[in-house]
Amino acid sequence: MQQLSPQDAAFLDSDSAHANANVSLLHIYDQSTAPQGKVRFKTILAHIESRLGASPVFRRKLMRLPLGLDRPYWVDDPHFDLEYHVRHIALPKPGDWRQFCIQVSRIHARPLDRNRPLWEIYVIEGLDSFLDLPEGSFALLTKTHHAALDVEHDGELTARLHDASPAVTPPPPAAPWFPDAPPAVLPLMARSVLRQAMAPRRLAGSVSQRLRRLAPSSVTLAGDVLLAGPEMPLVRFNAVVSPHRVFETRRFGLDEFERIARLVRGAGVHDAVLAVCGGALRRYLLANDELPLHSLYALTPSSGADAAAAQRPWRRVALGTDVDDPVQRLRGIRLQSAGGTATAGGSTVLARTAKVVARALAGERSPLAACSITHVPGPPGPLYLCGARMSYYSAMLPISDGLGLAFAVTSYDGRVIISPTSCRELMPDPEAFAQGLRDSFQELLALAPAAGEVRPLRPARRSVPRAPRAAAGRR
Repeated sequence: MQQLSPQDAAFLDSDSAHANANVSLLHIYDQSTAPQGKVRFKTILAHIESRLGASPVFRRKLMRLPLGLDRPYWVDDPHFDLEYHVRHIALPKPGDWRQFCIQVSRIHARPLDRNRPLWEIYVIEGLDSFLDLPEGSFALLTKTHHAALDVEHDGELTARLHDASPAVTPPPPAAPWFPDAPPAVLPLMARSVLRQAMAPRRLAGSVSQRLRRLAPSSVTLAGDVLLAGPEMPLVRFNAVVSPHRVFETRRFGLDEFERIARLVRGAGVHDAVLAVCGGALRRYLLANDELPLHSLYALTPSSGADAAAAQRPWRRVALGTDVDDPVQRLRGIRLQSAGGTATAGGSTVLARTAKVVARALAGERSPLAACSITHVPGPPGPLYLCGARMSYYSAMLPISDGLGLAFAVTSYDGRVIISPTSCRELMPDPEAFAQGLRDSFQELLALAPAAGEVRPLRPARRSVPRAPRAAAGRR
């Protein structure tokens, strides 16, 4: 028995009828490396069964206390059914990339059954019209709730299901598993009441969290719309999301991103990724006549293991969407990651933060950011499932009211994969957004220097976009 951490319990509390905290990992495989060039579903099922003991995620479910007196507990599921969690589907003809994105978006959007372990795996066949995949390729989608396994450790689940070699050995018989009996409810309730009584502030915080869950999200966002200021502008992705998801992805060479990073002295691949995402966001909003005059921000995980990073796991980064010159955009992002105060827009982070804090103290509110950009760790080398070599690896991240765009950044086999997830109503044309990613990348790559060179800096050029149209009618 293990109690959920406050952060994991918050992920559960954030679930609603139209948004959940599911994290889905996408893997695509080449069967030609498997024995006889074929992998059968029953082989995959037996393989997964042999790995169930590798992680407690697989067989544990939630146990909630009456009246929500305390955070839930993880307990063994005495009725665990592997074939409920592992499913086999196929794309309809012609089985192209667009159909694949639609199918995985639907799977990602569906809530998980909270009375069972919070994960599902889908084996997807019928990828017949993928231009860059070998014939017979298949996909594996693993969907896990953020409360069960956070994004930074989802790579561990991938590693436990795969092998570093195509050599296949018959899986050993599954070890006997006997679930522990669930704990008695009354002692847990008594323990919870005692803890709450000894920490009244914690009780008040718990009550306030439940009250916030009862308040309609549209009311919260209405306050953001009315009180948002120019320093933190609102865009379409700060609206209430629908239950429907869209997903796209683009793959790039890691060596090409390293060339882009050399445009600015000291910049890294992560800085270059942020600059490409900022350029894509700028292109998309500009094409829809919705680009704000001030830079948009992204939430991205803090780096480092120090106490400050632990207390503030997310940091806000100006993406320089108000800057026309892509190199100056990259330079501004680099200055922020290096601890500087200048943003890509030329004003200072400190000055903008002070304005946001002042408005917050005055009772005003602003959106957290226009999007989130998260690195999902990938395997360091090639991986194999039942002998089939993994040829593609990406992720779909959760979105929520007020933060309706999430970029997942993965790396595998010398490639960087950027995958935006959004809501169908907020982004009805994900292919156009993905093309903006490609165009933003190509714009920077065309300016990238050869090895050993560093491009000299130029004065920033600002575009003057037209005033954005009223967003309320569009949302």
